[in-house]
Amino acid sequence: MTLNTVAVTVDLVLLTIHSSSASAAPSAAPSAAPELEVLLIRRGIPPFEGAWALPGGFVLPDEDLGDAAARELREETGLDPSSGHFEQLATYGTPGRDPRGRVVTIAYLALLPDLPIPVAGSDAAGASWLAVSSVESLAFDHARILADGIERASSKLEYTPLATAFCPPEFTIAELRTVYETVWRTRLDPRNFHRKVTGAEGFVEPTGTTAIRERGRPAQLYRRGVATLLHPPLLRP
Repeated sequence: MTLNTVAVTVDLVLLTIHSSSASAAPSAAPSAAPELEVLLIRRGIPPFEGAWALPGGFVLPDEDLGDAAARELREETGLDPSSGHFEQLATYGTPGRDPRGRVVTIAYLALLPDLPIPVAGSDAAGASWLAVSSVESLAFDHARILADGIERASSKLEYTPLATAFCPPEFTIAELRTVYETVWRTRLDPRNFHRKVTGAEGFVEPTGTTAIRERGRPAQLYRRGVATLLHPPLLRP
């Protein structure tokens, strides 16, 4: 396909946290540690045929940008944008980023709870959740877009309740801490984290119920509170 004019695409950085790698080969032993994973597709057509890439596609003539991104999200995951956190990330238009011609892409970031194994679209040879730590190269400039998406998510965990987008509607403080540790790739002191989370006004609120979690002990369940910004923020170590 040769493009003679400027074309517009949308690309999706879809991040989730799995307790074990959904992308591992069938013979591979699953990892017990949670992983921050990104949804990637194996391109089935040129350019970069056979390479991993972020899911996305061209914006249709009658589509708004957000509608195109939402359509791609539904096609790749079967989910509506309202099922998790969904925001516009950035615009990328460096000349030569697409060998087919002048292509400008608008990237979107989606943070979603644990998701099932995806099904590849008609123009893809495969689709998998891959641990971001294992991603070595991507088609186009998608490595840069992915890095920008991870940094956006990491920074927003500091000053917004964004971490709850990775959690089910009801969660424990330990499960929330796991989100921070997984995204930031660091260990956090459990007591200090509990104090900061429960001390941030409107971050989480108790449901009044408990559930059996780690080591068979009952743990208090929480839900996301009404706050849109965290005060004080939870700064990265």
